[in-house]
Amino acid sequence: MKGIIFNLAAEVVATAHGEDAWDDILDAAGLDGAFTSLGNYADEDLFRLVEAAANALGAPVHDVVREVGEGALPILARTYPDFFTPFTSARPFLLTLNEVIHAEVRKLYPGAEVPEFEFDDSDPSALVMRYRSRRRLCALAEGFIVGAARHFGEDVTLAQTSCMLDGADHCEFRCSFEPAGVQHEHQAAG
Repeated sequence: MKGIIFNLAAEVVATAHGEDAWDDILDAAGLDGAFTSLGNYADEDLFRLVEAAANALGAPVHDVVREVGEGALPILARTYPDFFTPFTSARPFLLTLNEVIHAEVRKLYPGAEVPEFEFDDSDPSALVMRYRSRRRLCALAEGFIVGAARHFGEDVTLAQTSCMLDGADHCEFRCSFEPAGVQHEHQAAG
């Protein structure tokens, strides 16, 4: 796994919980924390960090991984604005994951192993995303989806209809996007 993921996790945790929290997580995981963005690190190192973070924060592993995805998106938007500026909403941005975003990731980080997505955008009110990765980090993908919606000033209703962690061959997310605040207005009106 490329070090950029570790660096994103470090920044998300330090921003949300303080520098000391990240140092404590590194200690609990038995890692020194010297990750370079282009470096290659064992997937197990990330899983140890996630487990240590879940224990330290008293949160389920899924929630910690999702929080990293949500928190990483604004960092990525600041670092790589050219990926985001052509878009005004999350749906068309997400549809570029395979052909644009991940292609650029492979150029920037040679040897990067990125997840694969399939899309069904035939329903204008929903986007179905199928995620495949040997790492089975569907919570990270979920966090990125939520983070993308926030970045574009939208709320997302997200339902995971299948999961690799439950034995499926892929994870499937059904996503509906609305301008921020619209969902709450609909709920209040009902």
